[in-house]
Amino acid sequence: MAENLVIVESPSKSKTIEKYLGKEYKVVSSKGHIRDLATTGKYGLGVDVEHDFKPNYTWIKGKKKLVTDLKKEAKEANKIYLATDPDREGEAISWHLKDSLGIKDKDYERVLFHEITKDKVLEAFKNPRKIDEDLVHSQETRRILDRIIGFRLSKLMQSKTGGTSAGRVQSVALKLIVDREREISSFIPEEYWTITAKFSQFEAELFQHHHKKIEVKNEEEANRILSELDEVYTLENIETKVKNKKGKLPFITSTLQQEASTKLGFSAKKTMSVAQKLYEGIDIGKETVGLITYMRTDSTRLSDEYVKSANQYITDEYGKEYVGSIKVSKKKDNVQDAHEAIRPTSVLRSPKEVKSHLTTDEYKLYRLIYFRALASLMADAKVNQTTVILDNHDYQFKTTGQVLIFDGYLKVYADYESSEDKILPDFKENTYQTKNVEKKQHFTAPPSRYTEAKLIKEMEELGIGRPSTYATIISNIKDRGYVEIEEKKFVPTTTGIEVTDKLQEFFSDIINVEYTRDMENDLDQIASHQKDSLVVLHDFYDQFEPIVQKAFGEMEKNAPEETGENCPECGNPLVKRKGRYGEFVACSNYPECKYIKKEVKEQKEIMDCPKCHQGKIVEKKTKKGKIFYGCNHYPKCDFALWDKPIPEFCPTCNHVLVEKNGKKKCSNPECPNAKDV
Repeated sequence: MAENLVIVESPSKSKTIEKYLGKEYKVVSSKGHIRDLATTGKYGLGVDVEHDFKPNYTWIKGKKKLVTDLKKEAKEANKIYLATDPDREGEAISWHLKDSLGIKDKDYERVLFHEITKDKVLEAFKNPRKIDEDLVHSQETRRILDRIIGFRLSKLMQSKTGGTSAGRVQSVALKLIVDREREISSFIPEEYWTITAKFSQFEAELFQHHHKKIEVKNEEEANRILSELDEVYTLENIETKVKNKKGKLPFITSTLQQEASTKLGFSAKKTMSVAQKLYEGIDIGKETVGLITYMRTDSTRLSDEYVKSANQYITDEYGKEYVGSIKVSKKKDNVQDAHEAIRPTSVLRSPKEVKSHLTTDEYKLYRLIYFRALASLMADAKVNQTTVILDNHDYQFKTTGQVLIFDGYLKVYADYESSEDKILPDFKENTYQTKNVEKKQHFTAPPSRYTEAKLIKEMEELGIGRPSTYATIISNIKDRGYVEIEEKKFVPTTTGIEVTDKLQEFFSDIINVEYTRDMENDLDQIASHQKDSLVVLHDFYDQFEPIVQKAFGEMEKNAPEETGENCPECGNPLVKRKGRYGEFVACSNYPECKYIKKEVKEQKEIMDCPKCHQGKIVEKKTKKGKIFYGCNHYPKCDFALWDKPIPEFCPTCNHVLVEKNGKKKCSNPECPNAKDV
């Protein structure tokens, strides 16, 4: 029996870590959270809002047996190590495990793995600590806030609109999309013109008049300018200087999601799922090891150990001149800086070396992470940039060109960042002649719709939500039917606009960027012991609940859409309604009339029923949605099959025909057709 019990979140991670620790340790998994707020009590919140927001926790469905097994394991162990993920959520899971399993303070330690490699795991066991209660309070406060806002506003939206849910951050993200769509709708394009002089080896565009910026508003102005030009352009100035092209910082959660979206076409949800696997451990032949550090982080910091090894690697592989300085980001107020940036756990495990052990998606993401971290420590690229100014009757035309003279970090990151040379000729003459001058009409464009990457970037810059929640937020607004995707961009649906407008009608002081950002700051201050969670909860609820009560009483309910048909039972119009299982058609006179129109689906007849010989076999569904094939004369005939294709049946005894040596035979040995049909 192992003397020490280690509890982690992920089953795959438990296998990896157990290999590192040896026989004295048994590593088991909680499979994520084991408890969550119940749905009992006032408004089904699982929170006693009248007694200091005391939470009522219950087992997550399917976890009760797991907890029983964990209790048994914990009782038999001499020491228990709670090794859930190194963030607030992981801290809360450790606290729930300690509380649920009845673990005493003297019997446990909290260990944190920022990367799943043997040396780092063993090092974590040398530096254990106790559960950080402030982090737990911060996560619990977030969960209570999200439960209250989510349950109360979702119920309100279900009763007053065609929407199904609302949330603290979800509704603000949706508002960003709706507001952008309205900007686009109200945008009035403005006309402008460009004038370009085309020479044999280059082009130059008009940008100044008398050395002041010029804007050409219409064709009349463009024609006037053209009439004042002649064919000869005088070289006024030529300037060449070396410009540095700086590399990007290593990835944090949000920038990884953005770059994986634009460069790999991954959704935020897919990015985090693949990154989780890379973090937890991959069998690379000689060992099972985590290939990247923890992927939920808002810090661009890299460990001294990694920097040292990476600099040596860069020197050996590319030369000393490619080693750069550590890039430092301007620290934002809401950055927790609890972990390093996302990086490979070893610079020696190149993407090429581990490719054969990875899936295609794992390889693509690992390669992106690996080279981004390496590039962040490499020297700037350098370009020779030349700017040429030509003059024609006090109209200045400009052309620029650049030549890469030192690739620097682009040595490894060129696949993800374009840097094309634009070569200009040698300007040895003082004058240049052309008759080819082109005027072109343009119109200003409205702001573009949000892509997934742009929405994540906007949320991060505004300070709403946490990067670890962005994938879930985006999935929610898509799954609820609040947005549609057109050309990889978010377009709000009628329902999404309706829900946003109704929320803004009553909750504009709460469902907005500023309030949501301030709430994130409050949660950070709870985590750092600067604010009391009960004060934050009371301040919120005392403002929120009266508005909810008012909205339930005063918010106008949208009339359901009529179908154009009348109820066959009472004659009132039939309308479309939304229920638990989707949209349905019912009488508008509900509850006086409870008529619901049954959906009649055209059933494709597959074959004659082999049992009753009167009905037809058609595709059907059980109440739980499982497809089967049965007789349409049910209940008179109860013939049913679960598999397709439908087998052929013996015309004599109705047993299934089987094929042997290219011939069909009856499967019933007593049947005369058991030989040949």
